[in-house]
Amino acid sequence: MVKFAQIKGFLFDLDGVIANTSAYHSKAWHQLADELGVTWTEDLGNQLKGVGRMDSLNLILKYGHKENVYTEDEKVKYAEEKNENYLKLLNGLDKSEILPGMEDFIKDLSAHHYLISLASSSKNSPLVLEKLDLRKYFDEKVDPATLKHGKPDPEIYTRAAESLKLKPEECIGLEDASAGVTSINGSGAISVGIGDPTVLKDADINFNNTSEVTLANIEKAMDNKKVLNK
Repeated sequence: MVKFAQIKGFLFDLDGVIANTSAYHSKAWHQLADELGVTWTEDLGNQLKGVGRMDSLNLILKYGHKENVYTEDEKVKYAEEKNENYLKLLNGLDKSEILPGMEDFIKDLSAHHYLISLASSSKNSPLVLEKLDLRKYFDEKVDPATLKHGKPDPEIYTRAAESLKLKPEECIGLEDASAGVTSINGSGAISVGIGDPTVLKDADINFNNTSEVTLANIEKAMDNKKVLNK
């Protein structure tokens, strides 16, 4: 049974947790799907949340029954094209895109001497944190290029805890996507799901939106849980 007093670190997804950048990713993927002749749907967009670049492209191609149409070199080219579109969209990114309450929450973690690591599948996450003026609060980050497996595999959250020299059981991970929650749970960390609790039903703790995420509310939620078996 994990108690709040045992927690020493926090592991953050980026898109949809810290900032509105998930919308930028969706728009860039939507543009590429149109180019590839794959019909964009809300369901497809949801499947891509928290998933790495090449895995996202493969999901789009599978969704459009085109998984065997392109060579690996062509897939890399299309993934790079998506990233270029995404970076163009990021040009106007600033602190106004930080989701409600998250800047105060991150500052509060830092003030209370919790260690903080970034566990984002996005290779552009350092740039995004810089534009949001939040990079200084993060002690470590996982480079997604070094991972063998993407979410929902637990590798990224296991590595994020290791980067802080902590056990996963001493950490809380925050996610807005079911693949991310599965990743946190597999690592052994406590999972906080932010968003629709019916979609994120496997999270140890649920909040409807980022404005509800505070240290006090997390502590209260953990105390109210009969058992958090990890």
